[in-house]
Amino acid sequence: MEPKSVFQLAVLSLLSFVSGAYAAFGYTSSGGNYVVDAGSANPLIFSVSQSNCDIRSIKYRGTELQYGSQFTHINSGLGSATVSISQINGSKKYIKVTCVTSTLTHYIVVRAGDSSMFLATYITAQPSIGELRWIARLLPDKLPGEYPYGEVSNTQSSTSTVEGSDVFVVNGQTRSKFYSSTRFIDEDSHCVFGGSDLMHVCIMTPQQESSSGGPFFRDINSNNAGASTNLYNYMNSGHVQTEPYRMGLHGPYIMQFSRSGIPSVKNVDVSWFGEVGVTGWVPPSGRGRVTGTASGVQSGMEGVVHWFNSAAQYWARTSSNGAFTSPLMKPGTYTMVLYQTEFKIATSTVTVTAGQTRSQNIAGTFNTSRNTLWQIGQYDGQPAGFRNADKFLRMHPSDSRMSNWGPLTYKVGSSPLTDFPMAVFQSVNNPVTIRFNLGSAPGAATLRIATTLSFAGSRPQINVNGWSGPAPSAPAKIDSRGVTRGAYRGHGEVYTVAIPTGKLVAGSNTITISSISGSSGTTFLSPNFIFDAVELFQ
Repeated sequence: MEPKSVFQLAVLSLLSFVSGAYAAFGYTSSGGNYVVDAGSANPLIFSVSQSNCDIRSIKYRGTELQYGSQFTHINSGLGSATVSISQINGSKKYIKVTCVTSTLTHYIVVRAGDSSMFLATYITAQPSIGELRWIARLLPDKLPGEYPYGEVSNTQSSTSTVEGSDVFVVNGQTRSKFYSSTRFIDEDSHCVFGGSDLMHVCIMTPQQESSSGGPFFRDINSNNAGASTNLYNYMNSGHVQTEPYRMGLHGPYIMQFSRSGIPSVKNVDVSWFGEVGVTGWVPPSGRGRVTGTASGVQSGMEGVVHWFNSAAQYWARTSSNGAFTSPLMKPGTYTMVLYQTEFKIATSTVTVTAGQTRSQNIAGTFNTSRNTLWQIGQYDGQPAGFRNADKFLRMHPSDSRMSNWGPLTYKVGSSPLTDFPMAVFQSVNNPVTIRFNLGSAPGAATLRIATTLSFAGSRPQINVNGWSGPAPSAPAKIDSRGVTRGAYRGHGEVYTVAIPTGKLVAGSNTITISSISGSSGTTFLSPNFIFDAVELFQ
């Protein structure tokens, strides 16, 4: 055979292989499942139960990734559902699996040539299990690693539990699926990974408009539990829940399979999603924006603008000069909040109209001039800088890597910020003591205690040189553990105490701040609250 003929046959063979790979796009029915082939260069083939919408098999590049004893699904599985499938020809070819119950419609969409599942969940009621989540249960021998926080949520080989059934001890370290969380505003992609050719399976959520909790909410992202490696997208949960759940369409969110590293949500295009016919989808043309300038944010802190109502939530960071532009928003009237980092400094309202951009500024007035005698911490809505604030997001407060919780004494003017605890636990480090000197008796003054989260009704009561301040009323209850799950964001109660003339003196003074509560508990599950800042001013 002539060399030219050999070359031509080789080319034809290659073209046939490539064509065959992409021509595989489509679906079949087998054994009570719909088998979907994405027709991608790195083949993604998965099976969806026709009776309950469970994903029972996921093969990527020929490797089975699905855990066999439990499956991948919405919530903890739908039990039963009406499941249908269709192929749609739009700007590209799509396959859509639709799963319907009396209160929920879940969509699994594949785009030809893309190794991704595009997911969306429409609800009219909160699921009976109490949380709305997507959970992929995958094989830990194939995908043992977790990104971005690594082993903090790897609970395989645990030797004991610290708390309930979700905080474990592994190699002397406390670990939990809760320690995999990232603030909504910071979310990019979270992944599980492994394999000889390093596969990543990642969740990306372009927006959380129908979730609850606002820009600083955080929830479980991943957990190598030993039997399975679990990858989550939490949409509604009772984990430090601060506002009612939102109904409607959650998504799209994407589960992407990759051999080319970690994908970024910034590169995800879902503008085509309206082509596949999804209940609750609002196209860009049916949305509006808000632009403006935010002012009054303390120098050196980040400005964040947050919009919310009962149907949707959005947020945007401000630029260095305070300018902001919202994401495209559903029409409606919204509460508009300005934060410095996470501390609320202004509230307004704004109405969004489809197809229009509304201009509205917002100004904070919290940082007004006052005579500050001393201040511990910053009004940033976080316990940043206080003792153990650098650790608690990724470990339990009982962990041996934590610094001693105290009780601690902080000396104004000489103690480092780490001598002040991020939280006061009623049966661990109660009270915290503050010692300070005044050049002269100041007369009447105000002590302000900004907190971020209360557990079991805890709130601060002060004592000034033997004078007991009033006992505040109990804060709004959040029925969820906080610090022990790596959470700090609650309602952000701020307490002010008027200190009468004569209680502060020239020279040495002592203030104690105690946790009080009508509830009880042991060690780190005793009533507690988290500090944001403490300030004495006139």
